Amino acid sequence: MDGRLLAPDFARGGMLLLIVLSNAAIFYHGVAAAGGGTSATPLADQAVRFAMLALLDVRVYPLFAFLVGYGLARAYAARSAELGEDRARAVIRSRNRWLLAFGAVHAALLMGSEVLAAYGIVGLVLCALFLGRSERRLRAAVLTGAGLLAAAFLVSAAVLAASALLPAAGTPPAAGPPPEELGLNGSGTADYPASVVSRLTGWGFLLFVNAFGVVMPTAVLAGMWTARRGILEEPHRHRRLVATAAAAGVGLGLAGALPSALAHVGVLEPASGAAEAALFLLAWTSGLAGGLGYAALFVLAADRFTRRGRTPRPVAAVAALGKRSLSGYLTHSLVMAPVLSLWGLGLAAHLTEATTALFALCLWLATVAAAALMERKGVRGPFEVLLRGLGARAARRRAGVPR
Repeated sequence: MDGRLLAPDFARGGMLLLIVLSNAAIFYHGVAAAGGGTSATPLADQAVRFAMLALLDVRVYPLFAFLVGYGLARAYAARSAELGEDRARAVIRSRNRWLLAFGAVHAALLMGSEVLAAYGIVGLVLCALFLGRSERRLRAAVLTGAGLLAAAFLVSAAVLAASALLPAAGTPPAAGPPPEELGLNGSGTADYPASVVSRLTGWGFLLFVNAFGVVMPTAVLAGMWTARRGILEEPHRHRRLVATAAAAGVGLGLAGALPSALAHVGVLEPASGAAEAALFLLAWTSGLAGGLGYAALFVLAADRFTRRGRTPRPVAAVAALGKRSLSGYLTHSLVMAPVLSLWGLGLAAHLTEATTALFALCLWLATVAAAALMERKGVRGPFEVLLRGLGARAARRRAGVPR
């Protein structure tokens, strides 16, 4: 792995499976809402939907954001040693601007549920405020964000307890998606220009929520703080902290998501509008804990492999994809969007929610195999090369440095 840490790359590679599962479901529901899709296996579909809501919803992107923050802090430290602090800041700013541009194009052409642009905005703001600043400021910001989410979680739990959830009457209905998912990726229309409008409309709202909500910025800050403390570099020295984060994070994430998951699959029914709002807020505010818990699990697993002195081939292959996470993420979109959408091949019209998840798994496995081959050949991810080159070129131009 050319001296790179296993834990971040392994986490990114595993995280891409969770992301492609989540995004494939959004494509499927958009097509299903337009009259496509099948329900030949309703119990399997319900089980998949329950698992997605309980384990993935608002948990995957905080994990991704944590790794983004970690990468930003590490990149800044490396560039500062090489170029000096001012040039390092210029490079980081430029890369975040390009990430925002990548995200806008990605949303318009393929996927409104994309998050690259949000990471670009959050990166621009937080890097200006916290990179190279005191650790005390960074720690205070993380604690403030976590405190706000904890307070909202407790209030939501109290409202839910007061409002109550009732057992659903009769046969539970088939699992249904949240309404905001239906047009997010524009997959339910055969008219491609109309799909662009649908994607950009949903993307604009999602961009605002992700970039200026508390969950994603706090996750990025937590990643930056982790890099400052060297926790991923020496997890054995922080094993109690990492193990506690894994257990508490995953536990809190499940506690916050399970009520909403049970309600979505029709097992429970909110007794009032207040209960419905509390369900949403419980799932949303516990997303940071769940994402950080998953990150800690990946760190523990990677540390175990590292201490054994030999990385199993499947783990190395997943880490190879994580090393090329931007290319893997965009490749998933390049395949999913035209294959699943009605404006493309429309495959989602012939799938169930369960078989859509299987499609996503196969797509992820294909990119794992491709990344492993690229690692053996010494080939870098094409979009990583492009982003790095554009960022460095723009930084040189602003600094007045010739090519």
